[in-house]
Amino acid sequence: MPTPRDLDLLATQVFDVLVLGGGITGAGIARDAALRGLTVALVDKGDFASGTSSRSSRLVHGGVRYLEHGHLHLVFEASAERRRLLRLAPHLVRPLAFTWPVYQGQRLPVWKLAAGLTLYDALALFRNVERHKRLRPDGVLAWEPALERSGLRGGVRYFDAATDDARLTLANVLDARAAGAVVMNHLAVTGAGTVRDGLRAVTVEHALDGARAELRARVIVNAGGPWSEGVLGRLGMPAAQRMRGSKGSHIAVPRARVGNRAAVTLTHPGDGRVMFALPAGTHTIIGTTDMFTEESPDAVRAGAGEVRYLLDAANALFPDAKLVRDDVVAAWSGIRPLVPTGGSSVAASREHALARADGVVSITGGKLTTYRVMASQATDAAQQMLGRRVTKSPTRDRPLHGGDVDAGAALKEALRVTPDAAFATRLVQAYGSEWRDVHAYCERSDAARAPLVEGLPYRMGEMAWSVEREAACTLGDLLIRRAHVAFETRDNGRAAARRVAAHLRWPDAELARYDAEVERIFAITS
Repeated sequence: MPTPRDLDLLATQVFDVLVLGGGITGAGIARDAALRGLTVALVDKGDFASGTSSRSSRLVHGGVRYLEHGHLHLVFEASAERRRLLRLAPHLVRPLAFTWPVYQGQRLPVWKLAAGLTLYDALALFRNVERHKRLRPDGVLAWEPALERSGLRGGVRYFDAATDDARLTLANVLDARAAGAVVMNHLAVTGAGTVRDGLRAVTVEHALDGARAELRARVIVNAGGPWSEGVLGRLGMPAAQRMRGSKGSHIAVPRARVGNRAAVTLTHPGDGRVMFALPAGTHTIIGTTDMFTEESPDAVRAGAGEVRYLLDAANALFPDAKLVRDDVVAAWSGIRPLVPTGGSSVAASREHALARADGVVSITGGKLTTYRVMASQATDAAQQMLGRRVTKSPTRDRPLHGGDVDAGAALKEALRVTPDAAFATRLVQAYGSEWRDVHAYCERSDAARAPLVEGLPYRMGEMAWSVEREAACTLGDLLIRRAHVAFETRDNGRAAARRVAAHLRWPDAELARYDAEVERIFAITS
């Protein structure tokens, strides 16, 4: 956590680029700019990835749903980025098989779906993990035997990729820091200072201790996502283009109740929307909704109607699940910042938009999968605004933090050093090439070795590691974003928070802060 002295020292510096917003896009921009040799600061009023970037479907995907709306360029771009991230972050981005069943009466017959996925493979230049396969009804049930059998006409099997969205964001932050960027979470922009001598200034205040400072930069990059218009307002600037927020809600339920073996693409029985049932350890994530909203991104939560909508979809496709609201372990929402194009939020393009004015670059729209492209273009714009030669982005080929690892070989080695297979998998998939260091950190004492929650793969030692090495400042940083405890426990990690606070010797005020944060994120509105 920055101290008042740290902020005073920062106020004496002049940065080439000050990035406002530590979600996946802002983190990617800070990394790209620092790797190109610019002096960079990255700030976020909350934790890194504390907004939409930790509340996604946790997918890196080409966007098969976008084919229907003709967004072929986006699918091509996203497919290329999926392939790149599988290579550059093999610990965080992993192949995921999807089964898409087709039932009698649905608007997409099997032949049409198979034709669409042939185009999907083609837009990936036939370089996906595997090409799609058309399945007969018995083939669908061989992969996913818990699916509804009545009316099943067949289906397809195809591949995308799964990720840990918050840790993917963090990997960019840590790589930016290693390249020389100053990265600060819980540091809110409160206003704009005077523009003088070609420099822009912003006033900031630390949310946890009230320390204040003025930061100066030659170029400011607004990567505030759904907060972008508010950021421009604090800078005293009008929004170049009004962003529309699309609310996406998810629920986590016990995977044993659903019975999905891998990922299932499902069609909602009510309105025909394409959704997913996604494996997440011992849980299944059902999502997502997609509707325009005026809700504040600071307060957005899943509503009771959205939870029913998601449960209805799961129960229709998995008839033995018989899920009710009490089966929901966690429910959460995020707001996607979409560039308005008219029509519904489902049909709206996930393309991004870039605007430049008065020393400020603003970027909005886009999707998690294509964040690196967005970051590259924003950094190009910043270099142009600085009057520098635009240099090639080094992020096309540079592994992300922890990504210089053979994930398969690392897992085999981890399984030799720990008898807990779930913990071994966690070590490799969360930390990549640093897994041995984290394991050693967790072996320092019985207390560090202790599980955070029985049945989940997290250790107490990881919490101290994240405070020391990963910029975690609060219990929310630890249990919501560095680990997914809040998403995987019925009390949203409240009991674990008490044990972690005791282990770290943090005050009761931090427990109150955590309780308020999980209430804000996970409480279901009526």
